[in-house]
Amino acid sequence: MNARPRPPAITDVASAAGVSYQTVSRVINDHPNVATDTRERVLDAMQRLGYRRNIAARALKTRRTGVFGVVASGSHLFGPTRTLVSIEQAARAKGLFVSLATVDLQHKDEVTAAIEHLLDQGVDGIVVVASHDEAAAAVLESTTQVPVVVAGRAAGEHTLAVAIDQEAGAKVATRHLLDLGHRDVLHLAGPAPWVDARARAVGFRETMAAAGLAPRTLWADDWSAEVGYLAGQELVARVRRRRSTLPTAIFAANDLLALGMMHALADARLNVPHDVSVVGYDDGDGSAHFVPPLTTVAQELEELGYRCVELLLAARDGTATSSSVAVSPRLLVRESTAPPRDPARVLL
Repeated sequence: MNARPRPPAITDVASAAGVSYQTVSRVINDHPNVATDTRERVLDAMQRLGYRRNIAARALKTRRTGVFGVVASGSHLFGPTRTLVSIEQAARAKGLFVSLATVDLQHKDEVTAAIEHLLDQGVDGIVVVASHDEAAAAVLESTTQVPVVVAGRAAGEHTLAVAIDQEAGAKVATRHLLDLGHRDVLHLAGPAPWVDARARAVGFRETMAAAGLAPRTLWADDWSAEVGYLAGQELVARVRRRRSTLPTAIFAANDLLALGMMHALADARLNVPHDVSVVGYDDGDGSAHFVPPLTTVAQELEELGYRCVELLLAARDGTATSSSVAVSPRLLVRESTAPPRDPARVLL
């Protein structure tokens, strides 16, 4: 049986490129003091030989693995999924690797165990996507020798956190409806255990109160279109029984809830936006192709991922010990919002 050839070593690259192994090391570590033509010769030799950096050897020398851990929910929902993807892409752009642990973020002990698991792997730092209070609490109570960044709202004197400003997003959505002339606005809120759902509800209430208007809030059990549809059916039924009034506008806490609500309104032969305006939140895939296209709030999750990695690197290098970074969302006005209907019109 033929012996399997050994993988190329740094000395093989040095020989092929006609340089010292120290020069190859400087190229691998992106050291600035390498001439351009020399760098190109080394990179060409690495490609021809199929050389791969030995991460284990590098970790022994530098005491850094170049690997960061991420604790996330593994949810199929747009926000958590895009946050996870954005963090991984931002890390890879910096030449870093990500080790992922998915857990139920509503259970603090699971989050704590995931953090310990990643620490056992020797990661250089950890990002916890803390969409629930229990996840944030696990970070605050953990004692680690590496930096831990919370992707989400967190409170604590020495906390490293990067979050979308959810209250600001809700405020700009609500203000858009008020600027159109709406005064009777219903907020279909996300599930209360979620930090972002509560923050959006706060932004909605504060904006309505500042305008001297009474806020109407209906809390959903989850973020699905099905729950949005059921909420819409219940709203229509209550209006028909004269137990409620039909709002002129609805601000849903995510695009899927908005989609379900729009379906229920269509079933009741109500037109969006001429009878009821609808605003979503997320700018999820397909929201521009709802019927009608959905006015929504874009969360800038790519920016969130980039800021998380930047903060983690700064903390690893000792230039950040505590920081709270807010990423501003933006409103995307499409065709699901319009001025309120004529009050004289009789509906349902």
